[in-house]
Amino acid sequence: MADRPQGSGVPEKGTPEYDWLYGGSSQKPPSDATQKVPTQGSGRGASQAQRPDETRVMPVARREARGSGGQPPGRPSTSSAAPPPRPEKKRRRLPRLRLGLIPLLLLLVLVYLAGVPLYHWTTLDEVDATPAGDRPGDQPGTNYLIVGSDKADDLTDEQREVLDTPERGGTNTDTIIVLHTGSGGRTMMSIPRDTLVEVPDGGTQMINAAFASGGAPLLVQRVEALTGIHIDHYVELGFGSVINTVDAFGGVQICPKQDMRDPRARLDIKKGCQEVDGLTALGYSRSRYVTALSDLDRVARQREVISAVGDEALSPWTFVNPVRYWRINDAASGAIRVDEEMNPLDLGRFALAMTGDTRTCTMPNLPAPSDPNRIIADPERAPALFDAIIEDAGVPGRACTPTGRARQ
Repeated sequence: MADRPQGSGVPEKGTPEYDWLYGGSSQKPPSDATQKVPTQGSGRGASQAQRPDETRVMPVARREARGSGGQPPGRPSTSSAAPPPRPEKKRRRLPRLRLGLIPLLLLLVLVYLAGVPLYHWTTLDEVDATPAGDRPGDQPGTNYLIVGSDKADDLTDEQREVLDTPERGGTNTDTIIVLHTGSGGRTMMSIPRDTLVEVPDGGTQMINAAFASGGAPLLVQRVEALTGIHIDHYVELGFGSVINTVDAFGGVQICPKQDMRDPRARLDIKKGCQEVDGLTALGYSRSRYVTALSDLDRVARQREVISAVGDEALSPWTFVNPVRYWRINDAASGAIRVDEEMNPLDLGRFALAMTGDTRTCTMPNLPAPSDPNRIIADPERAPALFDAIIEDAGVPGRACTPTGRARQ
């Protein structure tokens, strides 16, 4: 701007008016000059930008924080803060649930294994098997009398047609076995149906006639009188029990020592070990017209079939497969009668005694002097076997043979 001539009303240089109007070289504004006030923001961030000549108020630390070097309670630390903790991994609950199910499953299995036999126990027929008159006293161990009857009322029409047998109530028997269990081991002794026994009215008769005329009580009385063995429990098995139980197992193994063709027993099999169904197993255990010793060979085959069923019962598959387990119990209870004093625990012990290692014998016998087609107990060897069972002792080998005849 061009200098204006002085005296024209323009303030002279160096005067406060000139400097105020045009600006001057003086750095210090007059005390009454308007000053620029720094702009202040709003909010927490703006409070941190203080003017350089403004007195600042420092925060006072609490005594607890100064003494410990930490921060006051409730106030987060702003310096050298520790890293945040890692988030804790959530535990998977699925394995824990699976482990918790194991005891429950085991409990259900045990309930099933115990419940199925108990249920079928309620379906069994009971029979009064207590004989009249004097009886042998109590003896160590437990003695079961197993009777195979011709009871066929549980057979299907197809099975009756194959066996050519009507529906009968079980009045005849061709299987009489004493099963002993105790500390001396287990012994299964067959008594041939053709064995002659004395009767109270005098004379003799075949032992199976007692079952036909007097049922279970009279048969128990004849067995006890013949052997001196106290019978604790009675178990009667019908045709259907044998057939259906074998079929429920899927068959059993038998080992005939010769070809066997017996039309009366509906049997036609070859020599050697083989798997057979229930009908064949029943025919095999009933046949008596093929081998030389007739009924003596038959009782040995009956024990063979019973032992084969026992071996199948011990298979783990019997207990692992619930359907198989049900079918076996259902089949076994279909044609079975027990004495009135037997309870479920006694029946369980009986079933266990039918399995495992058991000595099998036929009562030591000789041809009857009065009839070569009948037999009698051997007066020299039979008492040794009877006494071993009575005393719950080891059975002498000389008295225990498959057919009851002395070893040559």
